[in-house]
Amino acid sequence: MSDAYILEARIAVRSAFLAVLVSFVAPANADALDQEIDQLKADVATMNRSLFELEEKILHPADTQFSVYLSLAGSGDFILDSIELSLNDQPAVSYLYTDQERQALEQGGVQRLYLGNLPAGEHQVSATFNGQGSNARYIRNQADFTIRKDQGETQVQLVLEANPQADRPELTLKEWQ
Repeated sequence: MSDAYILEARIAVRSAFLAVLVSFVAPANADALDQEIDQLKADVATMNRSLFELEEKILHPADTQFSVYLSLAGSGDFILDSIELSLNDQPAVSYLYTDQERQALEQGGVQRLYLGNLPAGEHQVSATFNGQGSNARYIRNQADFTIRKDQGETQVQLVLEANPQADRPELTLKEWQ
């Protein structure tokens, strides 16, 4: 027999031995590895939640927290397209609505438009809404409000309400207690 033939036979035997060894060891290691991966995923999810809560406390402390919500009240024939919110003459948020979001608001949903920080004192809140009225007429309307922010969390709600006399909806502001 030649040395090449013996070498090939040894390689074949070793390969077969390794294949048998791996087939016995791999399932046990795979299960342990799967369990370890699942545990790591759970740990990452827990840490992510803790970091989110810490971030909320740091970025939006309760003493200066200010939230603005939006709801619709009897919008009539008006179809809301978008809303823009400014605080103290600075743009805060601009939002373009999908059909699904608009339907949720029409069914009584409330949307958080803004969450941020404001110091105590008087502040200007300006909201501009855009949409289509009856006969597909484009409507753009702005409402300006002055609010008094005290220490602690302050939450206000903008209510977009149908006004048949004015043939266009109007925004009102409600302060949550």
